[in-house]
Amino acid sequence: MLRRHLAIAVVALALPADAATWTLDPAHSSVQFSVRHLMVSNVRGEFSRVAGTVEGDETRPTEAVVAATIDAASIDTREAKRDEHLKSADFLDVAQYPTITFRSKRIERATGEGKYRVTGDLTLHGVTREVVLDVSDVTPSIKDPFGKTRAGATASTKIDRKDFGINYNKAMDNGGLVVGNDITITIDVEATRQ
Repeated sequence: MLRRHLAIAVVALALPADAATWTLDPAHSSVQFSVRHLMVSNVRGEFSRVAGTVEGDETRPTEAVVAATIDAASIDTREAKRDEHLKSADFLDVAQYPTITFRSKRIERATGEGKYRVTGDLTLHGVTREVVLDVSDVTPSIKDPFGKTRAGATASTKIDRKDFGINYNKAMDNGGLVVGNDITITIDVEATRQ
């Protein structure tokens, strides 16, 4: 059920030539996810409260360090009853596990111009697993009309929620599941240089 805490890492790829700290702009970033429902459609949602930093140097993007935190209770699927269920012990259990975190361990260049693979530890529902973010659409840094330096990127990954101890489900008569196990995560990040 995430989206990533994950992908602030993407901004590391557009850092200016000297080492800098970049801070996620939550008003212009999104962590979205989708999951199969009844095996016939995808339910989409997002987390509205996310924070994070990227520390690094444009000349050495593979040495950047990414850290992100998501407020698990900020999940929003546009359906209040479903959101309350997702916050319960059946799924995210936000009372016991209020945050979702990501910390990068390594960044590697991927095939294709401006593409990277960011490997890091994702902690969700009290369980930590290694995940890989596929990063693309890295923008060069720019000055906005207010004098701030900004950069952005997109990242994506797929996780199996059962790997994180989120096992709730119901079987249907046809053998399918009410809720799919695979969660597709897409992260659009905009960050400002501090």
